[in-house]
Amino acid sequence: MKEFDYVTQGTCSRLIHVELDDNDIVQEVRFVGGCNGNTQGISALVKGQKASDVIGRVRGIRCGIRPTSCPDQLSNAIELCMKQN
Repeated sequence: MKEFDYVTQGTCSRLIHVELDDNDIVQEVRFVGGCNGNTQGISALVKGQKASDVIGRVRGIRCGIRPTSCPDQLSNAIELCMKQN
């Protein structure tokens, strides 16, 4: 099991906790801060998915005029989790 806490940048959420199994399947995602309903929805949708598939789907999503979003920051968190563990 791989676990990683990612401090977000440019979003309302402040931190994303990611857990991947040994095959890089998303087991858990928890956001600290942000829009509660949206972050719970994102977490539920990515659970059980391949980490690389999640990255491919959510990388580059923007929130309004911001250059990033909670899903985009999740792609960074997952990528770092995969690399550092």
